Amino acid sequence: MAAAGHVRGLLRVSRGWRCGPRRARSAAACPPAGQIRQAFLRFFQEQHGHRLVPSVPVRPRGDPGLLFVNAGMNQFKPIFLGTAHPRSELAQYQRVVNSQKCVRAGGKHNDLDDVGRDVYHHTFFEMLGNWSFGDYFKEEACGMAWELLTQIYEIPKDHLYITYFGGDASLGLSPDEECRDIWLSLGVPPSHVLPFPLRENFWEMGETGPCGPCTEIHYDHVGGGRHAAALVNQDSPDVVEIWNLVFMQYSREADGSLRPLPQHHVDTGMGLERLVTVLQSKRSNYDTDLFTPILDAIHKGCGGPGYQGLVGEADVRSVNMAYRVVADHVRTLSMCIADGVYPGMSGAELVLRRILRRAVRFCSEVLHAPPGFLASLVPAVVEVLGDAYPELRKNTDQIMNVINDNEAAFLSSLLRGRRIIDRTLQQMAPSKLFPAEVAWSLYGNLGFPLDLIGLMIEEKGIQLDWAALDQLAQEDRKARTQQAEQLEGSSVRLDVHSLAQLQRDGVPATDDSPKYTYTLGQDGRYAFSPCQATVLMLYKDQSLQKEVGAGQRCGVLLDRTSFYAEQGGQAHDRGYLVRLGQQDVLFPVESVQLSGGYVIHEVTAPETLQAGDRVQLFVDEAQRLACMVNHTATHLLSFALHRVLGDQTEQRGSHVTAEQLRFDFSTQAPVTTQQLQEVEGVIQEVVDQNEIVYMAEVPLALASGIQGLRTMDEVYPDPVRVVSVGVPVESALMPNSQAAMQTSVELCCGTHLLQTGAVQDLTITSERQLVKGISRIIALTGEQAKQAREVGQSLAKEVDSLSARVKQGSSSLSEVQSLSKEVGYLTEVSAVSTAMPQWQRRELQAILKALQRTANTAIRKLEISQAAEKAQGLLEKHTKQPVIIDTIPADSLSILMKVVNQLCDKSPGASVLLLSPQVSGEVLCACQVSKNALPMFSAADWALAVCTHMGGNAGGSGIVAKGTGNTKDLQGALTAALEFARSRL
Repeated sequence: MAAAGHVRGLLRVSRGWRCGPRRARSAAACPPAGQIRQAFLRFFQEQHGHRLVPSVPVRPRGDPGLLFVNAGMNQFKPIFLGTAHPRSELAQYQRVVNSQKCVRAGGKHNDLDDVGRDVYHHTFFEMLGNWSFGDYFKEEACGMAWELLTQIYEIPKDHLYITYFGGDASLGLSPDEECRDIWLSLGVPPSHVLPFPLRENFWEMGETGPCGPCTEIHYDHVGGGRHAAALVNQDSPDVVEIWNLVFMQYSREADGSLRPLPQHHVDTGMGLERLVTVLQSKRSNYDTDLFTPILDAIHKGCGGPGYQGLVGEADVRSVNMAYRVVADHVRTLSMCIADGVYPGMSGAELVLRRILRRAVRFCSEVLHAPPGFLASLVPAVVEVLGDAYPELRKNTDQIMNVINDNEAAFLSSLLRGRRIIDRTLQQMAPSKLFPAEVAWSLYGNLGFPLDLIGLMIEEKGIQLDWAALDQLAQEDRKARTQQAEQLEGSSVRLDVHSLAQLQRDGVPATDDSPKYTYTLGQDGRYAFSPCQATVLMLYKDQSLQKEVGAGQRCGVLLDRTSFYAEQGGQAHDRGYLVRLGQQDVLFPVESVQLSGGYVIHEVTAPETLQAGDRVQLFVDEAQRLACMVNHTATHLLSFALHRVLGDQTEQRGSHVTAEQLRFDFSTQAPVTTQQLQEVEGVIQEVVDQNEIVYMAEVPLALASGIQGLRTMDEVYPDPVRVVSVGVPVESALMPNSQAAMQTSVELCCGTHLLQTGAVQDLTITSERQLVKGISRIIALTGEQAKQAREVGQSLAKEVDSLSARVKQGSSSLSEVQSLSKEVGYLTEVSAVSTAMPQWQRRELQAILKALQRTANTAIRKLEISQAAEKAQGLLEKHTKQPVIIDTIPADSLSILMKVVNQLCDKSPGASVLLLSPQVSGEVLCACQVSKNALPMFSAADWALAVCTHMGGNAGGSGIVAKGTGNTKDLQGALTAALEFARSRL
């Protein structure tokens, strides 16, 4: 107790700890959040011998089932699951304390839709936790928690209520009276210790795995001597859970049953935000200093009314909700981007994109903040959390740049979407549901999250037709599936008759040169020039038409376009058209195809469209730029393959999308691991030099004379577009020029970067032979490539650690078998993980294969040694007997079979059957019959008879057989074995 007093004094005096929840406190007197966090960590570290471990990044490592780290226990799963090797660092953990960064948005735990509506939901939060792995259990855990809360944090005891597991008859689980009695012994009054059922007080990791009862600590914000037991677990804002102590003592089996764990663990979690709310005498997490600096920055940056903490109907125009949404979301964005998760198009990246757009919408629509406002809040986040998480300070500029880029892209879409919503509402009948078709268009074409659309119209007193929207989503999924099974673009490709008619009518080919009209600014950003065009003709039902009605799917032929049509292996652009003067009606471009020089834009017209209409074109710039990056990277890959593998390497096909690049090529021999590394090295050298990419249209005959030019067996236009990296096209065209031999020079109609630096990085994640002599490479660029390398490095560290332990060796069979299982697990991980460098995958798989051989050899030797020892003992016990039947301890059927084999070798002519009872209740059986006893006496029949007697099964040959059963009557099984043998001999 003296030590605890020292900590309390240290916190109160040296760290300025001034007040408890009972005392009136000024803002200056309240303990700051950083001090509260540090007090938790120091208490367990210094007073109770816990090891302080850092928070892991919010992007899960090696856990594909998670979008984000969403609980403090994520990094400790191998310990709970028993997969941590005894000599690994994880296995050394006994008492651990940490503060873990968590994100709950998307997946099973998704709080995104609730954020802002109340004062306590968050997408990002910090989870304080103390852990015991096979060390202390309930009594110590409860005692520490009570000491920290009531003595260190000085929370009044009468404000605290404890819940414990009240039992579950269906599972045969009694109430956790041990836990109850512990709390009572700590001085908690019986009226404050409450039982609750499985749903509230039994924690499970998943459908199967470690689980156990938990005890929760709830705080009554009102207090004052009242009795608030009836409000516990009733979602009352006055009585909230602040800490959950989980006692993992069972394992949920596949059949639903519970089995005791060999080791008991303690897993606790206390949300820092809620704890700070209690200790700073607040009723809202947003009123604490974890949020007030950010809320102040919001007010300073956008003006208008300040944050008042209002919710529901009292929150006029949702201004306070906007404050909470923006404050929460900018914390999440800052932490995720600092940890390498960026807004994107799938998985966690898609969730983050949704969070960013939701925040931008509230900034713009509700707070009327200027562009760039959201990123301006990042320094406030760094001020609050930067000391605890230094990665925020290190990556501040990058965080702001990423947010600004994504905000700028969305703001233009948001403005247009608002006009569309307003116009739709004006045309609607009173009290009518908002049309799902309009919402779906906003979602699909402008990237509006559906919940955001619902919020925008809900504020205007209108509901979204969710049922119709679900139907559209189902139809979209069905359509996408059908499209994948059919030839792409078949519905919009001009037929021969329509092409002839266009030519007869003198309709010129589409001028698609604007697709190449873009510039690279000094800030490294690409600017795409605007494009206006005239509708020349419409194409529907395989005929050219002058007009199509609303809701009809058609092809639109323009006199000029900035859209890239699917060709040259590059995916077509996406985007939309609008009529001049009618900016709020979108004509989404679903595909772009090239037929006979005419570019056809496939759209579903929301309104009547006519030939002669003037339109403005909007290309999805993010998708286009991603394609440009991957297309230029494809050229660099082709060049690097030639340099490393030789000139005999020829391109056989490629496909470029915003997500990845695919490259097929011919090669005389399989590509080696070293060659893959060399290819990546050649590409990185060109990327690091940030070479200029030159492009020019050249007469085909002249271009074909370029020495070293890489072409494909296809028809090229004349003039043809030449793309040269680092060397001006004019230099490559000079007679006898060797320039193209030293760089990438290709004929290509695709869109490319203007300098190679934007590729950043390229990682080959897959290389395999399609057929003999033809290989296919899949590669990632930019941030995706970086993440793939991080995955590979993480796995390499695990393999290095495992390799050292395997080479060290062991005389324990169980340890060697555990090593073998770990080798198998990492082998499987290396095979199924697609996002890692292929060269590294191969190296690690080769190492793991050798480790598996080493482990298997060691297992065989140890098993043979054990078997020999056991066989010798049985031989001395059953000297010169024709039939040997006995029981021995054996860890596996493999060992048991080896004992039988050695016993028969050492006692020729004997028939042997051995049983080995296991801890699980299973009984192993192995037997061998002397050749002299055949065919009357069969080993397979013998084992089957004995295992059937034990309620099991067996199989084998006439000489050797094995099986399993389950019985407590071993003597009866031995008797049955002897009787069967006597009946055959």
